[in-house]
Amino acid sequence: MNRQIRVLVIDDSALVRQTLTEILESEPDIKVIGAAVDPIAAAEKMRELAPDVITLDIEMPRMDGLTFLRKLMAQHPIPVVICSSLAIEGDETTLRAFDYGAVEIITKPKLGTKKFLEESRVRICDAVRAAAQSKVKAISCATPLKVAPKLDADVMLAKANLSSHQNFRTTEKVVLVGASTGGTQALEKFLLALPLDSPAIAIVQHMPENFTAAFAKRLDSICRVSVKEAQDNDTLLRGQALIAPGSMHMMLKRSGARYHVEVKDGPLVSRHRPSVDVLFRSGARYAGKNAVGVIMTGMGDDGAKGMREMHDAEAYTIAQDEASCVVFGMPAEAIKAGGVKKVLPLTAIAPEVIRYCKD
Repeated sequence: MNRQIRVLVIDDSALVRQTLTEILESEPDIKVIGAAVDPIAAAEKMRELAPDVITLDIEMPRMDGLTFLRKLMAQHPIPVVICSSLAIEGDETTLRAFDYGAVEIITKPKLGTKKFLEESRVRICDAVRAAAQSKVKAISCATPLKVAPKLDADVMLAKANLSSHQNFRTTEKVVLVGASTGGTQALEKFLLALPLDSPAIAIVQHMPENFTAAFAKRLDSICRVSVKEAQDNDTLLRGQALIAPGSMHMMLKRSGARYHVEVKDGPLVSRHRPSVDVLFRSGARYAGKNAVGVIMTGMGDDGAKGMREMHDAEAYTIAQDEASCVVFGMPAEAIKAGGVKKVLPLTAIAPEVIRYCKD
């Protein structure tokens, strides 16, 4: 058996510390080795303990989480998962945590329906696992919960009948992108490299509910292409990127020669909502050879099956290479599934997308 992932929980709420501990220790590969009420107390514990991952709140006494994160990543980098109620509101200060070196941002678990608690457990434990596998760099409840079965894209959309679009022709290309751990930074670099007249883009980035709006707004302010959080029935336009809302699936649809998106609720697919597999399957079904699929850094296998379906539908498929990934999970699984046409470093993906779409 592999060594357990050792976690230090930092939160000023005793109830949250207890809940996080119960959620994390319900998994055999995770062990909570300590908890602290604030960063000052955590610093004391870190001298005695050797955590593999830290979960960190933003709003705490004596020192806020972002200040602690900056100091930690500058002096002693450790994978950090931000666990904050601010993420529910899409607070822009929380978004800065990615700049300071956080690997993942998740919402605090709260009392609610059984479904909410089960899905929170999946997200929190997966975030800790992803953080434990990440490459970090220095910067200048009491009742055990059952894991829901891992569902595939069939629950949202039937698999494409390849013959249904083989004869479909359009001059418009559409780019579908999936990312998870490390994806916020990767997507920023990708979108910054795109020209104003780039092909239409639809993105699934695993993020908490309501957090994608702030992420899209930030990207829109720095990129030549416009970026927005997708709404149901939005048209895919050249020079624009649509980002799936957190906790909602996004699917490509076609009306004549024009593409739009459907945004809807549904169960977790490949352990996620939004799911890359759902987006990619819709690309295989409705765009086929007119689509470009890009899978970026992230833990797990979400997107691997969908990218294979896109590949089989004659789409052009690209995976980010291992050296430039924070976690080489999703791209590796897509490559293993046989769905990837080209493996490229992050900096080469945007130029390749533009080259292909102009051909």
